[in-house]
Amino acid sequence: MATDADRRGTPAPMHWAFVVRESATEVPFAEAIAEVDPSLHTQLRDDARDSGFTRAAGEPPPASAALHVHAGHLLKLVLVGGLQVWELDPPAPLSPGWLAAARVRDSAVVVIVPPGTWPPDLPDMAPAARVEAFTDRLEKAREAGHVLHATARLLSG
Repeated sequence: MATDADRRGTPAPMHWAFVVRESATEVPFAEAIAEVDPSLHTQLRDDARDSGFTRAAGEPPPASAALHVHAGHLLKLVLVGGLQVWELDPPAPLSPGWLAAARVRDSAVVVIVPPGTWPPDLPDMAPAARVEAFTDRLEKAREAGHVLHATARLLSG
């Protein structure tokens, strides 16, 4: 779940996936993939664009965005230089590997996907099938130009 501070703390369904991506020339990087409820997607997309997110093609640009992490959990995504706050309720646990990759760069790539990218039956799938099903849907959304990405600062505390 997430809350948008401008909506006065109203819960909004939000899915997150946390991935460590290998890099051919640099250290691995952390990636956080988010899908919000369809009723809030336009707001999240607009907030992300106002923060400097672009269509997911090529290298992600730096953004006026931050991921707030505490005690091994993602607490919130802050966009538009702090004007828009998307809080997670409950906070999302992060793996030690993801945290290590994010801390090396003091940042993570944030990917915003359109509603419907997450297969509805994902939790019921076998692990290998989950990865394949989600990856297929993500690539289709990316090819259609519906995925945004940028690099957000990592703030721990």
